[in-house]
Amino acid sequence: MSLLEVKNLVVEFPGRRGTLRALDDISFSIAPGEILGVVGESGAGKSLTGAAIIGLLESPGRVASGEIRLEGQRIDQLSEAQMHHIRGRRIGAIFQDPLTSLNPLYTVGRQLTETIQAHLPVNAAEARRRAIALLQDTGIPAAGQRIDHYPHQFSGGMRQRVVIALALAAEPQLIVADEPTTALDVSIQAQIITLLKNICHSRGAAVMLITHDMGVIAETCDRVAVLYAGRVVEIGPVHEVINHPAHPYTAGLMASIPDMAQDRERLNQIDGAMPRLNAIPPGCAFNPRCPRRFDRCTAERPELLPAGATRAACWLHAPEVAA
Repeated sequence: MSLLEVKNLVVEFPGRRGTLRALDDISFSIAPGEILGVVGESGAGKSLTGAAIIGLLESPGRVASGEIRLEGQRIDQLSEAQMHHIRGRRIGAIFQDPLTSLNPLYTVGRQLTETIQAHLPVNAAEARRRAIALLQDTGIPAAGQRIDHYPHQFSGGMRQRVVIALALAAEPQLIVADEPTTALDVSIQAQIITLLKNICHSRGAAVMLITHDMGVIAETCDRVAVLYAGRVVEIGPVHEVINHPAHPYTAGLMASIPDMAQDRERLNQIDGAMPRLNAIPPGCAFNPRCPRRFDRCTAERPELLPAGATRAACWLHAPEVAA
């Protein structure tokens, strides 16, 4: 059974010049213990999907239609007070910049123990013991001493470990990690990725990992959903999507990654840019940039179609074309 199920999610931003549709009919699920990668260019809708799930859409953004279910319970229609109880307790969040998640005026120990006591029925001594254990689990040395330090006394990589500890404080079932390694150097990135994988497997938590880095996806995830202009254009097992991309956009993303085994002077690139929300073309949104488009691509918008081991929103996989 899926822990998280997102069905036909539509997020809109009403404005004076009309309503912009930022997420358009997005569907996916995540099983307990699974890491789902969500990848795409800036503006594809990755972070917005995460914000909708944890109930932190910025006004005037709203869930216009569709469903978000956590263990079968709908959470997209809950009040802010109800969602506040679920955030932290059942859904943990890890953001790109740890300084936005940590209060500079409080020690990390105070922030951890307050979070633990807000969601779990434990006393102050037990909360502190759990906080030290969390810091140890996330790889912070001398956790018994460091617990009384302030965020500015930690390096960037160590601060991100504190944020992960904070996200895990109430033992949530789902963790939404939004670009958790982007601001870190490569060696620290690898440590954080290993940490996320270990936590996922040891605690049975599901992780939604939002990133633009296919290398991080390849190292970390079980499945991957590729987003383009607010829609899922391909979804499937990570090794299949990476090695046998079924959508021309995914193929373009993969071709733009440097390959150490090949001697190439120039990297491939996808010409053009992602369309603005108020200028999404008819048919497939990727068609103006697609090297394989044909007439149907400019007239009809494809749904996700079976494409080998994955599913892709591309008319190349329509039965009459694929046959």
